[in-house]
Amino acid sequence: MPKSYDQKLKIFYIRDYLEKYSHIDHPIKASELIEMLERDHGIKCERKTIYSDIKALQDYGLDIVSLQGADGGYYLASRNFELPELKLLIDAVQSSRYLTEQKSRELIEKLCTQCSIHDATLMRRTVKVAGRVKSMNESIYNNLDYIQEAIGQNRQISFRYFSWGMDGQRVYREKTYLASPYGLCHDNDNCYLVSWTQDHGITHYRVDRMSHIKLTNEVRIPCPTLSGKAFNEYANRTFQMFAGETVNVKLRFHRDLINVVIDRFGRDTMMIPDGEDYFLFTVPVAVSPMFLSWVIGFGEKAKILWPQSAVEACQALCRQASEQYQDREKDEKS
Repeated sequence: MPKSYDQKLKIFYIRDYLEKYSHIDHPIKASELIEMLERDHGIKCERKTIYSDIKALQDYGLDIVSLQGADGGYYLASRNFELPELKLLIDAVQSSRYLTEQKSRELIEKLCTQCSIHDATLMRRTVKVAGRVKSMNESIYNNLDYIQEAIGQNRQISFRYFSWGMDGQRVYREKTYLASPYGLCHDNDNCYLVSWTQDHGITHYRVDRMSHIKLTNEVRIPCPTLSGKAFNEYANRTFQMFAGETVNVKLRFHRDLINVVIDRFGRDTMMIPDGEDYFLFTVPVAVSPMFLSWVIGFGEKAKILWPQSAVEACQALCRQASEQYQDREKDEKS
């Protein structure tokens, strides 16, 4: 490579080095930059050239701080992401169930390049990916990209759908699915595609159980329920991505569960005091086994009051669970 061309790249090498190695506790001296340029890139320069390049980078907009004195030097004071922001993103990637362990590690490594190696080392020490229940579908990253592209181009997609067998292998459904994708929802640590299909109308698919996704030439079938703001309203009504009749359900909860209600249904939920220890509220939900199990899980602190159909569905679920264990006791005695 011609020497003159190396000189043109010099300022970029300086910027990259400061981004990777500089820190408020580890300022980079001009002598270190001179040594780096000659050692790694075969570029010789003087101190006054380094000073000039630093000034040019500062004028360009990089927040480079100059510290005077024997222990002084240069460090990059601000970056694209602040350290708390990176920690938040890394925690989200680390805890995500629908990202595979390998993809989680790859993303975390990329996020670590957005800070100095000193901060990256500290963050890697707190990262624990192994041992979590993670997705086993390595193609999920591409699946999300295909789905977003189809939504952007207003096109339908075709795909195969599978479940996991007892041997841990994929068991594919016989048919190839055709759907009009309208959005992605994250619920219970999983990612779902919300779509409209000819056979089932509005339905949901676990993205990590989809494969062989292809964009078709067919335009999406219009669905007002999933368009614009209506999509968010529909997603909020559908409880934990399980099918069920959406109705207004009145519940009585203990005051200890106020945070639970707000976390699940939002701060706009109207809560009416009912005595000293309880409150009443009404929310639209899909009455499904998951919703009923959620209520039952709070024991005597939560109760469905209305409609009667939801009350009876909850009673039936409790009976089924109780009968299952009663049958087991009979089997053990016999």
